[in-house]
Amino acid sequence: MSALVDIWSDELAKLREKGQTLFSTGSTPTTAESGQAVRSLKKSSTESAGAFVSRVTRVKSPVVLCSEGATKPSNAKNFTIVNQCKETIWPAIITDGSNFHGEGFTLEPGKTAFYNAPDGWSGRIWGRTGCDFDKTGNGTCQTGDCGTSVNCTSAGSLPVTIAEFTLGDNIDYYDVSLVDGFNLPIVIKPGDGKGNCSTAGCDGDLRQNCLSDLSFKKNGKVVGCRSACDVFNTDEYCCRGTYEDPVACLPTNYSKSFKLVCPAASSYAYDDRVSIITCSASDYMVAFCATRNNTICTYHDERLICSVTSKGFKAFSHIWRSLMVALPLASILQILF
Repeated sequence: MSALVDIWSDELAKLREKGQTLFSTGSTPTTAESGQAVRSLKKSSTESAGAFVSRVTRVKSPVVLCSEGATKPSNAKNFTIVNQCKETIWPAIITDGSNFHGEGFTLEPGKTAFYNAPDGWSGRIWGRTGCDFDKTGNGTCQTGDCGTSVNCTSAGSLPVTIAEFTLGDNIDYYDVSLVDGFNLPIVIKPGDGKGNCSTAGCDGDLRQNCLSDLSFKKNGKVVGCRSACDVFNTDEYCCRGTYEDPVACLPTNYSKSFKLVCPAASSYAYDDRVSIITCSASDYMVAFCATRNNTICTYHDERLICSVTSKGFKAFSHIWRSLMVALPLASILQILF
């Protein structure tokens, strides 16, 4: 992983002991590898080319998760990746394009990581579960597997929940896709952008509500929920052949069951009217097992950026700055919420 920072409660305590606060920029340089990016969302493994092109061109838990990142390059966007699950997960990131580039890392419950992506970056983020890696980083996962190492060498195996991004010069496109099935709840929150910039994702757990036909089990336990296309592999369910058209490819009982639990995620190939979201000039928070009502914050470029409106951000930033020096984190959360 080219840009990882983990500074949860223990790290904040260390800063306070040194007389510093969360607003001391410190020395946590993070730099993402650059390269030619393809400015189109990653086509899902089971999605036809025509369906994908059409989909792209049309486009209270009071928890605050805070972390500190270095000043980012002017041409980069910061991704804050948060694990709110009760289990350790292994997030994976792949960059789209002719030259495959994948990364992966371990993220324990309550921990946070950073990823700096250059403008024009296009790729996918997902979480792997049930992984068993040895000391050399070799191993396999129950869901989302992408090779035999912590760093991905292939796309994620199905079923897997995908956070998809295309970062443009003036506008970004993002969504959470269930086209390849479901293995973890994922929520995408823009931090400081302009435009629609609404929250995308699935904060329900389809593993608990998966239809028996779609259940993906390991050792007798449902660890994922497959898509109908993956299970039945027909043109109708995969939106291909004579069904490669938004008029012909309609929601099925299977995709409707996904949509019922995850209304803000893409449930099938042409489910794009509310699922793909546009935003400009934003950084992004990708949270696993969070709810869409969670407030998630990140700090870099000498600014605190939260998943709230810009007006709310300014007031919140000043309050946080004044409180951070004197009060422990738990007390601050009680005051703010």
